[in-house]
Amino acid sequence: MSISSEHKPLGKQVTGSLHTLSPIVELNVGGEMYTTTLSTLKKHPGSKLAEMFTGQPKLRTDSEGRFFIDRPGTYFKYILEYLRSNQVPTQCIQDVYKEALFYDIEPLIKQLEDSPQIFGEIVARKQFLARVPNYSENIELMIRIARAEAVASRRSSVIVCVVRTEEDATRCQDALNSLDMDKKSVVKFGPWKAAPSISDLLDCIQMDVESKGYKISFQPHIAEKGFRFKSHDFFYKFLFTWW
Repeated sequence: MSISSEHKPLGKQVTGSLHTLSPIVELNVGGEMYTTTLSTLKKHPGSKLAEMFTGQPKLRTDSEGRFFIDRPGTYFKYILEYLRSNQVPTQCIQDVYKEALFYDIEPLIKQLEDSPQIFGEIVARKQFLARVPNYSENIELMIRIARAEAVASRRSSVIVCVVRTEEDATRCQDALNSLDMDKKSVVKFGPWKAAPSISDLLDCIQMDVESKGYKISFQPHIAEKGFRFKSHDFFYKFLFTWW
């Protein structure tokens, strides 16, 4: 026996045209419910969000028939606020920026990139870190070393060598060769050609490791007696605290 159209189960891919739907649209965005209009969602025709609601539907529905978008629902209200009134959010800037990029709302992306938070991160900090060789890979290496040493311990440490110039890199290698430790366990950052100092880079390392959920601190690493360089010129100890 066939099922009549009004009793078809929900939660399936929508097969009808959006043009036949009510101009009022109910959305389920990551578990957060919103009600808006098709015209609001399609305000910027070139955006990914507009494409979701143009022509043949590209979204599934939940058990109540609401269109479902599998994204963080908390920040979608700021996206809607912008679409409705052109109001650029002043809260949760970093998170809203990620959502604006996902939905590809170009005017909002550009306005957020002019905000101090995004401008400072993208134009200043990330442009600097892009000039530090293997920066991201070294962050991951630090974490791997710290985790390997964390067995049955409350804390584990990672020795980091930071050099700003090619000359310092040579001196650091000489110093490293005289260290009584496993050379492979020392993570080297630099050299780089940019204005920020060694202390700026150390702050960046701490920020980016902490952004991954780790609790860390750092201090100059004081080597043993007889070390023929001032170790704190190059070497720092990053301490991971696990509990």
